[in-house]
Amino acid sequence: MDFRDVSLTALRVFRAVAEQGTFTAAAVSLGYTQSAVSRQIAAIERAAGAELLERRRDGVRLTSAGRVVMRRATVVLDEIDAAARELSGLPGQAGTVRLGWFPSAGAVLVPRALAALRRTDPGLQVVGREGSTPALVRALRAGSLDLALLASAPPFRPPDAESPPLALQTLTERALRLAVPATHPLARGDFVDVGDLRGQRWITGSASGEDTSMGVWPGLDERPEIAHTVRDWLARLQLVAAGCGLTTVPAVLASVAPPGVRVLPVRGGPQEQRRLLLARLPHPPTDASGRVAAALRAAALDADAPVPYSPPS
Repeated sequence: MDFRDVSLTALRVFRAVAEQGTFTAAAVSLGYTQSAVSRQIAAIERAAGAELLERRRDGVRLTSAGRVVMRRATVVLDEIDAAARELSGLPGQAGTVRLGWFPSAGAVLVPRALAALRRTDPGLQVVGREGSTPALVRALRAGSLDLALLASAPPFRPPDAESPPLALQTLTERALRLAVPATHPLARGDFVDVGDLRGQRWITGSASGEDTSMGVWPGLDERPEIAHTVRDWLARLQLVAAGCGLTTVPAVLASVAPPGVRVLPVRGGPQEQRRLLLARLPHPPTDASGRVAAALRAAALDADAPVPYSPPS
């Protein structure tokens, strides 16, 4: 089979597998059976005469040949999609940036950046989606995103081991904070002592649903009592407001904490840091993606503004 005979369907399936990280997840996203996905991947690998995906226990990743095919496939699929929009009378892709972000970034930074862009660049379109950091990295590699906001916790390492490395920029690095009910005794001061966290109840959860310790203060020297496990940030903070427990939050969420919640620093013991990274593939950014990146940087700096506290009545 000649590679020039590869179908668009096979290219779309290949991109979906690379982005989703597994055949099963790709099948779900496309509405195909897993066997249909496997057949398309087998066909494109036969045509390429090389293995394009490295099969591993935790999923798949692109081989060097796979990265070549992905780079070219992304161009082809984007052009086909643009042609379809033009033929149907819809706006083209000029000035469109595809942005991904992890959940807490979508609560503050992304809305602020998009609001600023609507004022300064009303013709610029940003198409966005939320995801976990590993999923966003896969989407960048697959060419489905132009930019991604990623979260990083100690020990700070590159978000993936693929080559070439992603272009990364640290937007902020802030200490983790603690969200406490405004009526809780710990909410009376301007900070919480780490020693006072023993014996507290915790509300935990993670974007991926895998790390249920996210939400407990790191390094706590006891087995924590988990009251609730919740993936959604807003729901978690509302449970804090209801007095159901404490949870850790990125500092940026202090400005959007609901009434009845105080977000405080913790003193004593090591300070746990969180980095906000802006990632893209290692090629020169377009003018449009550069403007989006600048708006995200500005929003990250604005998020450092202090939040006034009004004590509960």
